[in-house]
Amino acid sequence: MKINGTIINYYFHCKRQCYLFANRLNLEDNSELVKIGKAIHEQKSSDSDNSEISIENIKVDKITKEYLTEIKKSDSDINASKWQLLFYLKVLKSKGIIRKGKLECVEKKKSDNKVYYFELTDEIEKELEFHILDIKKLINSESIPTVLNKPKCKKCAYYEYCYI
Repeated sequence: MKINGTIINYYFHCKRQCYLFANRLNLEDNSELVKIGKAIHEQKSSDSDNSEISIENIKVDKITKEYLTEIKKSDSDINASKWQLLFYLKVLKSKGIIRKGKLECVEKKKSDNKVYYFELTDEIEKELEFHILDIKKLINSESIPTVLNKPKCKKCAYYEYCYI
């Protein structure tokens, strides 16, 4: 499987989730939280002409002359979202398109968005390459990573697979 933004995000969020998703075990269609996230994404995308653009194996939420914007339901895992956004910036850079990154987190019960800004530096790009190699090893491994067993697991689309 070709590495995409979801796989990058899952790698930083949970190695087990990354492995299962990359090996074609998709349980997200049954998750209410995933459905809410998709609805927020669709609503935000309908507000703009320059949204939901597919380039190779990625779909960027929004792109302007200055920013590539990724929209998330919440800021519960900024690190995973940040690396997903940086991966998108790397793919765009490989096409000669240089942008800064903007991560918008839309909290369900809050009126204000949280916005984070990132830039792809040479150092970050090298670190990203290291993570991509590690992801390839992970998803081609014969063994499934162990369960995290953390509070965030209760909200995961893969909860039933891991615990029931």
